[in-house]
Amino acid sequence: MSTGRHRRFAILSVALLTAAGSAAIGLSPAAADLGSVTVAVDAHAGQQLVPSTGLGVNDAVWDTHLGSTETSSLLRNAGVKVMRYPGGSYADIYHWKDNTAPGGYVAPDTDFDTFMGSVRAVGAQASVIANYGTGTAQEAADWVRYANRTQHFGVKYWEIGNENYGNGHYGSAWEADDHADKSPTAYANGVVEYATAMKAVDPSIKIGAVLTTPGNWPDAVVADGDAASWNQTVLSIAGASIDFVILHWYPGGTDAANALAKPDQATDIAELTRAQITRHAGAGSGRIQIALTEINSGAGVNTQPGALFAADAYPALWAAGVFSVHWWNVRNGIDKVTTVAGQTDYNDYGLFSSGTCLADGITCEPALNTPFAPYHALDLLNTFAETGDQLIRVTTGDPLVQGHAVRHRNGSLSVLLLNEDPENARSVSLNYSGFVPAPGRPAVQAYLNGATGITSSRADSAQTTTLPVYSLTVLRLRPRQLQALPPAPGTPSVSALTDTTATLAWPAAGGAPAGYDVYLQEGQSSRLAGSTSGTTLGITGLHPGTRYTATIVAKDGRGTESWSSAPTAFVARTPATSTCAVHLSNTADWGTGYVGNLDVTNTGTEPVDGWTVGFDFPRSWESFGSGWNATWAADGTQITATNPESVLAPGETASIGYVGNYAGPNVLPNLFTVNGTVCTTK
Repeated sequence: MSTGRHRRFAILSVALLTAAGSAAIGLSPAAADLGSVTVAVDAHAGQQLVPSTGLGVNDAVWDTHLGSTETSSLLRNAGVKVMRYPGGSYADIYHWKDNTAPGGYVAPDTDFDTFMGSVRAVGAQASVIANYGTGTAQEAADWVRYANRTQHFGVKYWEIGNENYGNGHYGSAWEADDHADKSPTAYANGVVEYATAMKAVDPSIKIGAVLTTPGNWPDAVVADGDAASWNQTVLSIAGASIDFVILHWYPGGTDAANALAKPDQATDIAELTRAQITRHAGAGSGRIQIALTEINSGAGVNTQPGALFAADAYPALWAAGVFSVHWWNVRNGIDKVTTVAGQTDYNDYGLFSSGTCLADGITCEPALNTPFAPYHALDLLNTFAETGDQLIRVTTGDPLVQGHAVRHRNGSLSVLLLNEDPENARSVSLNYSGFVPAPGRPAVQAYLNGATGITSSRADSAQTTTLPVYSLTVLRLRPRQLQALPPAPGTPSVSALTDTTATLAWPAAGGAPAGYDVYLQEGQSSRLAGSTSGTTLGITGLHPGTRYTATIVAKDGRGTESWSSAPTAFVARTPATSTCAVHLSNTADWGTGYVGNLDVTNTGTEPVDGWTVGFDFPRSWESFGSGWNATWAADGTQITATNPESVLAPGETASIGYVGNYAGPNVLPNLFTVNGTVCTTK
């Protein structure tokens, strides 16, 4: 479940106490410079466009200052595009008509009209959560009528409930739910009822249904009495009635370093969710988008780790196709006070200080509305990327240096670099593919540990810069030659996929392109896979079971390159014929681990006298727990299961099993060997 649950019901004091201010601590010189880190910025490897609804936040009815002028001004200055209301789990006890939440606290001047006034002052859109837990479809439809017919607010996005899998059905209850039936089937049928009633009032609105986030409890759990997991059930029943799905992500971590590694999971979260939508939501499921409407780091939440996490997670999720990401929360309240990298952390999940104190009346936050570090990260993201920019691939040679980049419509390029080392600076050497920067010293904006705002300076050059300790840095680069680019081709599709080959096809670019270059990304590497004057290309040299991402670039007669197409990811198959075949099934799942059953079949013509099955867990957050019917061994993510006494006759199958643990999206192994031979995976 989401971490920090109690904080999401935090009640801000109506009479906010003035906190003792503390001077911002300036950046001290780095303890050491660990040498140059290579950063590769690859404009040939395009990702998704920056969505107009990408930069979102949560607003809550317990926040006394929800609609204040200062709050709206701060959010507007940070470029916030979407504001979510009425606040997490409060949504399932909140009644909009009388601005009440029985069992909770609603601050004065936090009603829907006040919220919408703030939305308009910020220049944002609203995302509203209809009360599923203690409300009705009629109440939700009346809200749509009031918002869009009476007041003409034009609220487009409507979520049906909040984290409704937390209603006790899976054994843990934090979400209000008055329905006698708390199963995913009941919720899915409720979504259909709500969507029908609400769209009868305004057919243009978009309806969102709550899903569990891959790798987060209770994802994949099948409760007693259910035929399938929450996601499968909801999508199968309500898929035709919804326009987007809702995920929440509080990845937490044992410490700041662990929390900062979590954005690496963003691509898998989006891809596994998309796979579930495709598999279960029925015809036309491609229209269903993915929103992540609550996110926070869970470590150093209002100091630099929170800022670094936000600056890494937002663009990673955008690049993976998530159309809206919302930080939890605008204002939340003081909890436990610690020191993180020399800065005071109040364990406050808000963007701004509430000015409140602990029960001792002595330990207090800074003055009301003092921005915390994650606010400055959102502000920097607004500088970094604009709606319609194309995110492009960045790889680095150091796990503590993370990077993102965008191409702007005016031809320039911005690179966001994060130094997640709290003790040492990093010298960076930048290499570019598909973009040639102009000479000179590019403009730099940075947010440094303990700073009260963003600083501006100049980098040494487009090829070299230094990243201070625990810093967020954006470089703005002009192209060497500003020129009109040919139109980009459409998104490629994959067919005739085997273990070593594939065929790519794509919609032609506009105009009259002279040809196309096809690029493949695999892990940290990228290569030109081939060129053609047509719109199809056969690819060879693939490796079985390996994930690839393909992009296409058009060229005109002068050799000028277009923007990259949007990417298509695929996984090379395993051999169609082999002397062995393996079938893996996930026979039980509890949200942090699963039972994997392997059926290993001798598909050859000779007996196999003694065998060793080998496979790798695809992700670093996956690990081996225990196994049976073989002698199991684990070396990191590399796993072997051996039975030297067993003889498998042709056509015979041995069944073995293991417990796999995971602390992120559970990407199952897909490549197996028997005695070193790559098997067909069924």
